[in-house]
Amino acid sequence: MAFTSAFKRSSGGAEQEHHRSFVQDNEKHDEPVRASPVEDEENLSGLSDVTAGPRRPSAFAKPAIDSTHRKLKPRHIQLIGIGGTIGTALYVQIGQGLLDGGPASLFLAFTIWCTFVLAVTNSMAEMVTYLPISSPFIRFAGRFVDEAFGVAAGYNFFVFEAALVPFEVVACNVIIHYWSDIVPAGAIIAIVLLLYGLINIFAVQWYGESEFWLALGKVLLIIGLIFYTFVTMLGGNPEGDRFGFRYWRDPGSFAEYYSTGNLGRFVGFIQCLVAASFTIAGPDYVSMAAGEAENPREVMPRAYKAVFYRLTTFFVLGSLCVGINVPYNDTEMAAAFEDGLPGAAASPYVLAMRRFGIRVLPDIVNAMVLTAAFSAGNSYVYCASRSLFGLALEGKAPKFLRKCTRSGVPIYCVGITLLIALLSFLQVSNNAAVVLDWFVKLVTASQLINFSVMSFTFIRFMKACQAQGLDRRSLPYFGFWQPFAAYYALTGTMVMTFVGGYTVFLPGNWEVPSFLFSYTMIGVFPILYFGWKIWRKTKFLRPDEVDLVQGVEDIDEYTRNYVEAPSSTFSKYFNKAFS
Repeated sequence: MAFTSAFKRSSGGAEQEHHRSFVQDNEKHDEPVRASPVEDEENLSGLSDVTAGPRRPSAFAKPAIDSTHRKLKPRHIQLIGIGGTIGTALYVQIGQGLLDGGPASLFLAFTIWCTFVLAVTNSMAEMVTYLPISSPFIRFAGRFVDEAFGVAAGYNFFVFEAALVPFEVVACNVIIHYWSDIVPAGAIIAIVLLLYGLINIFAVQWYGESEFWLALGKVLLIIGLIFYTFVTMLGGNPEGDRFGFRYWRDPGSFAEYYSTGNLGRFVGFIQCLVAASFTIAGPDYVSMAAGEAENPREVMPRAYKAVFYRLTTFFVLGSLCVGINVPYNDTEMAAAFEDGLPGAAASPYVLAMRRFGIRVLPDIVNAMVLTAAFSAGNSYVYCASRSLFGLALEGKAPKFLRKCTRSGVPIYCVGITLLIALLSFLQVSNNAAVVLDWFVKLVTASQLINFSVMSFTFIRFMKACQAQGLDRRSLPYFGFWQPFAAYYALTGTMVMTFVGGYTVFLPGNWEVPSFLFSYTMIGVFPILYFGWKIWRKTKFLRPDEVDLVQGVEDIDEYTRNYVEAPSSTFSKYFNKAFS
């Protein structure tokens, strides 16, 4: 099906000159020219060939010119998705879940939560592949639901991503101190932030290329640890011990948390589910790259389809391996978390290696975990800056944030994100474990709200398609089991949003900081929504009022004119392998 819309070329002299220089810059690189997504009210008659009937209401606000460039290749998109979803939590913090719930609870919780994330991905894939624009799900929330809903979603996601940057910066510092304390924490934090700035400010292809290699290291690490577990459990270790699932029998599969008996085991499972909701990221990172992906209609569907294998391999098998390597009552691991030992010292994999007297592998794992933390922080800088840029494009943030460099980088958005990352210097005067816990509590609720927003936005998108006669089967990606998958994801993520900080309400566990960090964003989101709604007098859009065509012809034209740039044999191999 051809997706059509009408477009307007800006009549303002400065805006025209900006757009002209952007087009000329693209032509110099022999890249397909991206038309401005600013629409033309006068050309609405050009919609006459739309057979399905979707239309753009004239009252819808016009976005500013999106000056980002489509320079991310298929391999970049795939590995960006991996780079954002895998951080230090999968290798180190996952051990805390094992201590709280035991191996069976951990495995079940991660498996169950993967189904929710898969349902969210299934919903996002259909919308983003239809209209792959910058900051898609943030702008979709305002476009398909309510302008105020988009504002609340946008700032929630920005806080989520921006808070994760100092989390990973602190993690990098802690990991480096696994080897030595010679370099002060402040110096390491400053170096990491400087590197993030260099990678993210100069050009998007720098980010894509660096993230590709950093994320490739994450993939090799988790696959290597899975193979390590398989080999050692079958007797391929220095002691020749075929331990198999021994720790599932002794001390057992389910640990008791806070209480005893069945209640304690259930609470332990809930703790594992909370850990899974923080550890397992969703389609955010693939989606945020949609506006800068080459040939997105072809590349993005494949990227979303790979999520199932990614979730199964990295998180489900990863949680299984952790419970095989270490018992849930391991005193050394409990002490490592309690004392906030640096780096991979608390990693279940490193503890298992030390138990077998393996000397070199723990250092290799720590080095790879360092790259995982650095890569994750790199992804968060990118996503946070692009979410703020998306808000600016929609007029929900100051206009100066729309400014991009000639390389297509939203320079001021990156700068603000890095300013927030200066919070990582809190570690200089506080215990690293305490600082990490603050950020974990803050971002977990934000991530769950973000998943809820994605699911609800898709439900409204689907209703709009039905009302306006747009056949979803004709879209580049057709989501399965809809709308049931979206309702399933919405229910699960909303429930977990409120459950995430439940431990603070248990007798004897009340702490004001823990409560605030766990539930602040739950209170901020409705304040943003109703505040913007009252101030701007926005309305909740009916299905027939939803804009389903604005910007679609821009993507159609780009796809029709796209010519793959010549590349080396090396690049062709990697593009094929990771697309």
